[in-house]
Amino acid sequence: MLGALGETDFAQGAFWLALAEITGLNLLLSGDNAVVIAMASRLLPPAQRRLTILLGSLAATLLRILFCAIITILLDVPYLRMLGGIGLVWIGIQLLLPASGPSDTKAKPDIWGAVMTIAVADTVMSLDNAVAIGAVAKGNVTLIVLGLAISVPMIVAGSQVILGALLRFPGLVYAGAGLLGWIAGEMIGSDAALARWTGIAPATLEEALRTPLAVLVIATGIALKRRARRREALQ
Repeated sequence: MLGALGETDFAQGAFWLALAEITGLNLLLSGDNAVVIAMASRLLPPAQRRLTILLGSLAATLLRILFCAIITILLDVPYLRMLGGIGLVWIGIQLLLPASGPSDTKAKPDIWGAVMTIAVADTVMSLDNAVAIGAVAKGNVTLIVLGLAISVPMIVAGSQVILGALLRFPGLVYAGAGLLGWIAGEMIGSDAALARWTGIAPATLEEALRTPLAVLVIATGIALKRRARRREALQ
């Protein structure tokens, strides 16, 4: 049996199988996190990008460990997923704005600002990941920590690959922002409290919200970006 911390039997094949499952699951579910990490660090000087990616990936992993430990409590909070989805919409729009835009709504060109953006986004997106990882781990903290720690270098590598693509093809940033809007639609639609209030099944809500929110993020980001550039031209 896989128990809690202190009861883990490392000689059991079930432990190593579960560890492999958690590591693979985290990598599979971390693609959206890698996109956010790359987008948030793209405006930094080259010398600072690697440190930001490393710190952002570590922050993402620590947050996921925390959420895996308290996920039962979090899932009982009504409308939490809906609020998280709204937060993702805001972050997606923010990451489209130029560095010269308003300080509160830009992809911040400093290490700690970028890491904070990554941490906030991952706080929202880690809910679904934590549910899946927690289900495999069955409360075993050792499995959760080891599985997530093993996957950190791979997340860092993935973020660097995506960052390289964003720097070479800047237009891809719109696809990344749209992805956040798409994920936001899934999060809002999967909120059980919202489904009860509207009387609409979560799957139907997700399908209805994903594309419109992806379009909303991209369109709003483009509009605000153009307005910011017009203001700069008048100054």
